[in-house]
Amino acid sequence: MIDVQSLAKHFGSTRALDDVTLHCDRGSVLALLGPNGAGKTTLVRILATLLKPDEGSARIDGLDVVAHAARIRGLIGLAGQYAAVDELLTGRENLELIGLWYHLDKAEYRRRASEVLERFTLTEAADRLVKTYSGGMRRRLDIGAALIARPQVLFLDEPTTGLDPRTRNDVWEFVEELVGEGTTVMLTTQYMEEADRLAHEIVVLDRGAVIAKGTAAQLKDRLGGDRLEVRVHDAASLDRSGALLGDLAGQPAHIDRDQRLVSVPTKAGTAFLLAAARRFEDEEIVLDDLGIRRPSLDDVFLALTGTQAVEHEMSP
Repeated sequence: MIDVQSLAKHFGSTRALDDVTLHCDRGSVLALLGPNGAGKTTLVRILATLLKPDEGSARIDGLDVVAHAARIRGLIGLAGQYAAVDELLTGRENLELIGLWYHLDKAEYRRRASEVLERFTLTEAADRLVKTYSGGMRRRLDIGAALIARPQVLFLDEPTTGLDPRTRNDVWEFVEELVGEGTTVMLTTQYMEEADRLAHEIVVLDRGAVIAKGTAAQLKDRLGGDRLEVRVHDAASLDRSGALLGDLAGQPAHIDRDQRLVSVPTKAGTAFLLAAARRFEDEEIVLDDLGIRRPSLDDVFLALTGTQAVEHEMSP
């Protein structure tokens, strides 16, 4: 449904996108991850026909984003990073206006507006001017506006920034319902939990280039899979603990002296955990913690980009 080949975009001497190639199947979710300035929003703006690429090509449902921009706009919905709603209209009027622009008949756009207002817990505020809304309410209204036309392709640029956890979960459920009905979704996010839950495939951008792609499980496997981690009570036991775990695993253990942590890769699961627990008990090494840790997307993001994923503050 989305096909990008060797896409490039520069602003002066800055290369915002550099030879980007990716695709997204119909009825699936593609998540774009990357630090600030990685090129995620630039890519979304090109696919939404708001920017023209300098090199390469991009197609939506077989239509070129430059040559067939007008036709593509009838297929897509977009919620950008910042709420683009009219403060001088009510919430309901904003939604109905979008429906009018998509040439829906009056009864249909009113029905869809009411449905969106209810889904995003805005019914009580529906007939208030948007200038009286909180930031979180405006964000919910903006996402709802992108859904009025039931687009075949939906672009969500950091869709849940500024939302409280309950509303964020509501948005996730709504995205899952849309995808279940056949909508294709591309989202940018810095919430790793969001990508882990929603994405069928993940593309990681850094400095405008694709540096990794795959499912969440495939990206996590790049870090070596599960690890058995032991936190010793006494730092003097670290070397002995490292030797013990290394002997059990058949490979050298990693020792983090600042955290008093010893770890080794493992695919043996609970059996290896129990064996290690017995050995530490036999050796009378006192532990503060012992467990198997599965890599998270935060670990992947840090390993690939060298930076932590940014968590935004949430407001109601």
